[in-house]
Amino acid sequence: MTAQILVVDDVLANVKLLEAKLASEYYDVITAKDGFEAISKAKEHRPDLILLDVMMPGMDGFETCAKIKADVELSHIPIVMVTALSEKSDRLKGLDAGADDFITKPINDVALFARVKSLVRIKMLLDELRLRDKTSIEMGIKSEVGQTMITDVSGARVLLVDDDTVQGKQIVARLSESYNVEWVEEPDQAVAKACIGNFDVILISTLLSNADGLRLASQIKSNEAMRNVPLLVFVDEDDPRIMLKALEMGINDYMTVPVDKNEMLVRVRTQIRRKKYQETLKSQYQMSMSMAITDALTGLYNRHYLNTHLGNMVKQALKNGKYMALMIMDMDHFKSVNDTYGHDVGDMILKQLATLIIQQSRSSELAARFGGEEFVVLMPETDPQSALMAANRMRDVVQLTPFKINDKGDTIQKTISIGIASLHPDGDSAESLLKRADEALYEAKRAGRNRVTVNSVLAPKGW
Repeated sequence: MTAQILVVDDVLANVKLLEAKLASEYYDVITAKDGFEAISKAKEHRPDLILLDVMMPGMDGFETCAKIKADVELSHIPIVMVTALSEKSDRLKGLDAGADDFITKPINDVALFARVKSLVRIKMLLDELRLRDKTSIEMGIKSEVGQTMITDVSGARVLLVDDDTVQGKQIVARLSESYNVEWVEEPDQAVAKACIGNFDVILISTLLSNADGLRLASQIKSNEAMRNVPLLVFVDEDDPRIMLKALEMGINDYMTVPVDKNEMLVRVRTQIRRKKYQETLKSQYQMSMSMAITDALTGLYNRHYLNTHLGNMVKQALKNGKYMALMIMDMDHFKSVNDTYGHDVGDMILKQLATLIIQQSRSSELAARFGGEEFVVLMPETDPQSALMAANRMRDVVQLTPFKINDKGDTIQKTISIGIASLHPDGDSAESLLKRADEALYEAKRAGRNRVTVNSVLAPKGW
């Protein structure tokens, strides 16, 4: 996972050590020596993560963190505070300032990279939502209203899954001061409760007597309706394996037991704030979308929106030195469908194809109807090889899917041809990228259809 990380520390040796560790894991690193430079670098580079030292002259890490989180353009950037301080009060102060996590020196490399990967994954999703919001503004269908993640989240709904009666009562009492809390002591009831409760955060103990807490969390996370609900787990402080496993699974955060109630309150608040911020972006985006930018038949974005958003994505990818790919596909021999069965059946098949495209695309990707039976998928942070794998997977799924042609259940088989192009880092444009993909599509058609063709102009290996 390519990401840019800002390391902030006034001790050069600490900076060099962290820089070397992160570079060995293929992260791009920029550095700052104090809080003032950190804010300046954050505004200039918009990093994917900030590793922020606490003890710095002039402006300490707590103040720096608070200023970054209060900035509309920077508040969504994850911050991990790094310090030699080990007192709980210091950790709580950092989290209360808006930090997403708090790592104590000497740094455990495995734990660091697991946390970095987890937070960068969240940042990528927020970046895509913010970029779509920007596209809506540029198209004149939404006014520009900035919003930070610092919002009132009182009254949010919290689900606690814990069969430790004493601990459960204490947690419920503390959280109930600010939130609406439901407590489930029987793990086998947790999944059903989570799916119908419309919760803003879910807390699960991994120390359940008769159930695997991580497996329970995984079951909840795999449910489509619950995918964006943050999960926080309680783990034994002497079992770092469980902590790392939780982060690798996509669990948002963890707390060690015995649970510090004040720290828990801050971590829960952070997760709810991020969820509310994400929901606000989605809501504003959905409200701004109208028939002017969506295809009436398939519900996908139309060509007008595609052209605007593609331009934004290309500029951002070139600025940040990130991969980007574009896939354009066309249903083979579609005219014969309309000629044989009529245009209503043709429309029915295009709707089904659009559904397949959405199902096979990642949440960070954008699918649009380009025109007729042609569709485009924009793939941010996708290298040429991964784009080729995704295209072949898309082609295979379409080929194996029976397309319904009536209400009786009758079906026909159809195939697609796909052209792929990757953004070139040495200067490229949205128009050029789309044209190269279109040329690759026509080459796939000429070569016999039902195949994927890659444009010969690819990003250099290792970029």
